[in-house]
Amino acid sequence: MASVRRCTLFLGRTFGRYFVGQRGLSGKAHPHKSRFGPHHAGGALLAAGLVVYAGSKSSDGHIFKPKKREEDVFAAKAVKLTSRERRFIKFASVQYDGQLYMTPQDFLESVVEQEPRPRLKRRTLTDKDLASIRDSTPPLKKGSTQMFRSLRDKGIISFTEYLFLLSILTKPQSGFRIAFNMFDTDGNERVDKNEFLVMEKIFSHAWRDKRGLPSEEDEEKAKSKGKDGSPADNQESQAEKDYVDDEQGLQRRHLVDTTLTTHFFGKKGKDELKFEGFRRFMENLQTEVLELEFHEFSKGAETINEVDFAKIMLRYTYLDTDKYDMYLDRLLDRVKDEKGITFEEFRIFCQFLNTLDDFVIAMRMYTLADHPISKDEFHRAVKICTGTSLSPHLVHTVFALFDEDGDGLLSYQEFIAIMKDRLHRGFKSHAKNEGYDAFKECVKQELKSSS
Repeated sequence: MASVRRCTLFLGRTFGRYFVGQRGLSGKAHPHKSRFGPHHAGGALLAAGLVVYAGSKSSDGHIFKPKKREEDVFAAKAVKLTSRERRFIKFASVQYDGQLYMTPQDFLESVVEQEPRPRLKRRTLTDKDLASIRDSTPPLKKGSTQMFRSLRDKGIISFTEYLFLLSILTKPQSGFRIAFNMFDTDGNERVDKNEFLVMEKIFSHAWRDKRGLPSEEDEEKAKSKGKDGSPADNQESQAEKDYVDDEQGLQRRHLVDTTLTTHFFGKKGKDELKFEGFRRFMENLQTEVLELEFHEFSKGAETINEVDFAKIMLRYTYLDTDKYDMYLDRLLDRVKDEKGITFEEFRIFCQFLNTLDDFVIAMRMYTLADHPISKDEFHRAVKICTGTSLSPHLVHTVFALFDEDGDGLLSYQEFIAIMKDRLHRGFKSHAKNEGYDAFKECVKQELKSSS
């Protein structure tokens, strides 16, 4: 019983981070237990509630069972859904003809929040709604760093476009050209609507392969013959060939102009996308998401304090409570002169994180080993990777956070690991160490140790 009690406390602390403060995939870091507010209580209460609820029965002896949410039903039917598929299903607030879509507001919330806005059910769009969305979408030349926030719910984003937008957030400047060239299949320095839609076909093939379904080519061959082996009379259109009938409504079921295709190629779909417009869109989206995160802490001010900067850097990690508190305590002890971090400093640092792989290579070549690095070495490596310099105060703040023993050197391995979690917004974290799976693992270990 003691082992179960220990694991229940563990479960409470784990879930407490989500519900009280820290957001795993994309939320605020949990508050400090002494200086930044309590958090253990919420997790313990939740765990206790789970234990009591699990054992509650009605008067006739039946155990009460909670109703399954739509997302839980999806998870039960398709246990192999990826973390991105599950997240898209959770945040997508609209649907049309059986296919799920995110709105621009849904997308922004999916990358900075742990849970979507409360809603009773998904909104079902009509043809009139789609026409209104198409009319309200600005052309590429009028794009801005406010576009997604301005559109709010007047837009639709498909699952494949969601994956594309997520990839943009982690692209360094050098990767913009590569991304554009992947779409420019004929190499004429322009991308038309058909070339852009090839992306959906690639993801459709991957989706079919993962689930062991026949490829479109195999289905086409089967349908080209009648029952007696003779050619079939009915010929499908290309749109019908591309149709994917998946249970979750993630894949394309119809040809509908989304916000992205209308923004890139115009309302008639005849415009062409050139690299400069593509680059500007990617920069605007990166900046918009960073502004959203920054303003969450700045509350209208021009700067955020150093502790808030640290919370943003740590918000996607799965640090235990004591280690998380240790980082913030360390920073408070070492940063005596609080100058604050401007948005421009924050933006440049996040652009540097998008070149983290290059930084790792540069530092390994420079130090020949994963040794701690000095401020000068760090500053030089960032300049080589990004072409821009970090402010001395920002470098000092980073070192105050990640200098383990106060010797003026950056703890390289720990810095890289945490910054990778930040870069990928938690998608590459080990989910097995969190939530109910972690609780089950804890119970197994306790039973082993007691036997």
